[in-house]
Amino acid sequence: MPTVTISPKFQVVIPKDIRDELSLAPGQKIQAIAYNNRIELIPVRPLRQMRGFIKGIETDVPREEERI
Repeated sequence: MPTVTISPKFQVVIPKDIRDELSLAPGQKIQAIAYNNRIELIPVRPLRQMRGFIKGIETDVPREEERI
């Protein structure tokens, strides 16, 4: 697991292997979220690029008999 260092200006560098895996580009927007005592960075993608990204997701949800 790569480790990054926070600069005096509170900046971090995303390791190259992660940038390549996620196809990140200079100037791209990323959401920063504090969650359960950790920081999550989520790339902002154009809506057109998101089309079909959850293809194949399981949609069968067990239902209570009276809710059918």
